Amino acid sequence: MATRKNTPAATSGPAARPDPPVKTGRPARRTGGRGQAGAGPAAVPAGGRRPGRRALITGASAGIGAELARVFAARGHDLVLVARSADRLAALAAELAADHSVEVRILPKDLARRESPAELAAELASAGLEVDILVNNAGILEVGPFHAARTDRLLQLLDLNAGALTALTSLLLPGMVARGRGRILNVASIAAFQPVPSMAVYAATKAYVLALTEALSEELRGTGVTLTALCPGLTATDMMADIQAGSATAREIPALLVSSPADVARDGYTALMAGEVIRVPGLGNRIATGWSRVAPRWLVRTVAGLASRQADWMRR
Repeated sequence: MATRKNTPAATSGPAARPDPPVKTGRPARRTGGRGQAGAGPAAVPAGGRRPGRRALITGASAGIGAELARVFAARGHDLVLVARSADRLAALAAELAADHSVEVRILPKDLARRESPAELAAELASAGLEVDILVNNAGILEVGPFHAARTDRLLQLLDLNAGALTALTSLLLPGMVARGRGRILNVASIAAFQPVPSMAVYAATKAYVLALTEALSEELRGTGVTLTALCPGLTATDMMADIQAGSATAREIPALLVSSPADVARDGYTALMAGEVIRVPGLGNRIATGWSRVAPRWLVRTVAGLASRQADWMRR
């Protein structure tokens, strides 16, 4: 079963161009009035903005991404929201602009297309929009036996979960270093800490995200730029709902083990702003990841294998 984080099914072909600007009921003013929701890059309103306050969030149309957007907006950050679903982005932008004195831009993009990160960076540059905070949240999940998965699905997963994250970081990081400030939040998973049979490629991409975040955090020490890996466990997102819809095993998971996207987002924001390198939300998740880091590798993979072979999605 394949599902994409926070967005509907994948599309092919060129990414849609941004729609004309869409405003909320009241005109936007940055001086204490309502915010502005727009599609596509546009000029910063007169009066400027506080430096270090614009965040770009990928996979922002639902789930953890949408909750991160709400957390950032509530704390006064201007936003650039990226996902494939233009309608969902527009609705979220209107909500945030109405509720908070922030500017919200939407850029519908399918980041699984290898050309999309460069296109996105070019659109930002042409509008003179500096990104102070990059949140790499977009991702997809493939559940089931590796040998039964379509090759193109696995490559799409690699392109989005690892490729797009790497490309956007590479494209936007130099500007942060040059300005002497910036923050990057990479959404990984507790799957990053161990092999996960039945989610082999997904777990491998999250291990990559965690390793990249840790390595760059040391490379960039002293530059004013920090990186944080947010590693949630099971979370009540559209991705989780899709898995549960086709799996009795997933539906039997106790609700106590499933986190709220809003809680995960708040944890991620707190860790990012504190300059933490790794944040694992939830006591149970911290115990599990702590065990996997100290236990022998053979034991970790054996336990994971025993658990995964009981799941109905492995009996195809």
